[in-house]
Amino acid sequence: MIGNPAVSVVADAYLKGFRGFDANAAFEQVKRSLDVARPNSRVDLVEKYGYFPFDQVKVESVSMLLEDAINCDAAAKLAAALGRKDDAERYAKRAKGYRNVFDAKTGFFRGRDSSGSWRTPFDPLRICNAYALGGDFTEGNAWQYLWLVPHDPDGLVELLGGKDAFFAKLEELFRLPSYPEGQPKMLDVSGLIGQYAHGNEPSQHIAYLFAREGRPGRTQEIVRDVVRKFYSLEPDGVCGNEDNGQMSAWYVFAAMGFYPLDPAAGEYVLGAPQVPGVTLSLPDGKTLAVRAENWSDGNVHVKSVTFRGKKVEGHSIRHSDLVQGGELVFEMAP
Repeated sequence: MIGNPAVSVVADAYLKGFRGFDANAAFEQVKRSLDVARPNSRVDLVEKYGYFPFDQVKVESVSMLLEDAINCDAAAKLAAALGRKDDAERYAKRAKGYRNVFDAKTGFFRGRDSSGSWRTPFDPLRICNAYALGGDFTEGNAWQYLWLVPHDPDGLVELLGGKDAFFAKLEELFRLPSYPEGQPKMLDVSGLIGQYAHGNEPSQHIAYLFAREGRPGRTQEIVRDVVRKFYSLEPDGVCGNEDNGQMSAWYVFAAMGFYPLDPAAGEYVLGAPQVPGVTLSLPDGKTLAVRAENWSDGNVHVKSVTFRGKKVEGHSIRHSDLVQGGELVFEMAP
């Protein structure tokens, strides 16, 4: 939304094997974009406080920090791949910065001032934005931004008190009222299931957190629900703002049955195909065929996954494997 996602694009490309450019020169630009203080970033404040104090960054301070952490994680991975140990360690530390605005008492990310005090009063359902409503989040609230740690979901599980507490709170997100009494409505916060807002970028990875942490069935159910409710062939066939094509990109990944939860991990969290089959043309005449056996409207869940005839264990599949081509088969079930 307001971060520096070009960092993740550059890092992801290199880590996936793209060459033909000077990677060290590219990394210098990554460093410059992350480290040079600008009016809309104030990186000097992160270095000093570990977060963006809301008394100095008047709006979106928490969203800025969460996105900075994602970008720094990608930079750390790129630096490590290039053998730049000091840079890798520095950015890996900054990628943990999201912890500095987690309030254990309320269980949410929350604005802090330069003295370390939390912003009060605090309502996790309060919608914020920079241009009208103010607050510490960008076109969203604390419930929606709680999950914006795609680069370190295990760390978020730890903050929330373990898997059971994590799953309980994640389920609650989808059960909360979509339009709480007394809260403003925003066109940018759309495609709601509870407080999950599919029409806005900060929510779009959330369904895959279930699978990443060990409950793939819930990911499969939610993704099917989102596809049914919020995509159609009509002129208004997406439920939110098609910023940079992200609404359509989400659908393409969902349709194929896997999703890049971490933008620079080189892996995809497994979901469930939303169509019977897809074939991708790859370089050097290779193809990747995705097939959903027994696909139907009623068969939402995945019984097993095989790639090149071998069972896929765990929650994810590597990009480096998929680009070799072959057949990825999901056995669907009720």
